[in-house]
Amino acid sequence: MIKHMKSIIFGKHDDKTINQFNTCLQTGNVIGGVLCADGHYGYSQPVGGVIVYEGQISPSGVGYDIACGNKAVKTNVKYHDIKNSMKHMMDEIASKVSFGIGRNNKEKVDHALFDDEAWDVYRNIGKHEHDKLKTLARNQLGTVGSGNHFVDILVEEKSDDVWIANHFGSRGFGHKTASGFLNLAKGRQFSDKAPGENMEQPPTLLDLDSELGEMYEKAMNLAGRYAYVGRDYVINQVLSILKAEATFEVHNHHNFAWKEIHDGKECIVVRKGATPLASGQLGFVGGSMCDISVIIRGKNSEKNKQAFSSTVHGAGRIMSRSKAAGKMNWKTRKRTGGLISEKQMMEVVKNFGLELRGAGTDESPFVYRKLQEVIDAHKETLDVLHVLKPVGVCMAGANEFDPYKD
Repeated sequence: MIKHMKSIIFGKHDDKTINQFNTCLQTGNVIGGVLCADGHYGYSQPVGGVIVYEGQISPSGVGYDIACGNKAVKTNVKYHDIKNSMKHMMDEIASKVSFGIGRNNKEKVDHALFDDEAWDVYRNIGKHEHDKLKTLARNQLGTVGSGNHFVDILVEEKSDDVWIANHFGSRGFGHKTASGFLNLAKGRQFSDKAPGENMEQPPTLLDLDSELGEMYEKAMNLAGRYAYVGRDYVINQVLSILKAEATFEVHNHHNFAWKEIHDGKECIVVRKGATPLASGQLGFVGGSMCDISVIIRGKNSEKNKQAFSSTVHGAGRIMSRSKAAGKMNWKTRKRTGGLISEKQMMEVVKNFGLELRGAGTDESPFVYRKLQEVIDAHKETLDVLHVLKPVGVCMAGANEFDPYKD
């Protein structure tokens, strides 16, 4: 155990989240940790949680959605020029962009990434795993997924500038990579089926100088490059639909592990649902579908140093999916027992003036904190540069049947 560990908590959290954060701080060669104001209970490490290690990396801390992140671009289009075409444009986005769990892209995308030597990590595990994962990655490149993954059209009301943003990660390829390495870390064979351990398990740790640690780091970084390519592809699709060009961009992961220098020492910063935000670094943070989103910049402040240059990745969930939407009966394709009705959600959407495609009540504004409150809790660590209002949101359908399995 590393001595002189430091940690900081922003905002208010329930006991379950705090206990999970404390378990992470007490497991492994921990230098310090951060719990951001959007934090909530997660798998092994809280979402919105940051754990900093010396010489170790945590596949469970990075999680199953390796390299999930955001890209946002400012366009050369003004909102008044497209306002009357929003319904048509959102229909086109919903039609052309591939949403849904396990969904393959409607258009096959080739990329130099598939010639990257990092794929040899999987070949060393086995030809079957290499070929299977590479084929899946090729098929799903440029797909968005489901859950809280989105494509947004936003407007900066002061300037009337139109922005585009998206949120997703390395798709089924990343999920199966995480599952495989979590199994290997437990002394089992590589398997793309999740180990099935409970949410409260302590972090799974690998020494970076071990063979398995080196392999995982290479695989994670490959998944990170894959996620970047996917988000670039989808942003370009939407730019084409809007007949627009990007004039400025912000792009980050928030489920990842970085080698960084803090207090003069190299360490591994594992961020699960937390955005890297060093002094001068830019980030995009999205609120709920009927809330603001923001472009932020890290401050050169003592508080930001204490936070290991980390901040929120969203508004933060305060109601579980099953509590909000109810449980799904896949035979009838109906949900029962949810606290939030579709009527409630659509009334808020209508009053906000939002063109919404897809999304279930488990992604409604009722299940998230207000983003301004979350950002205010971190005000000593960041500056808000742009405040954006969503005018179009596209997500996977609430009860969409999916023939593929991640």
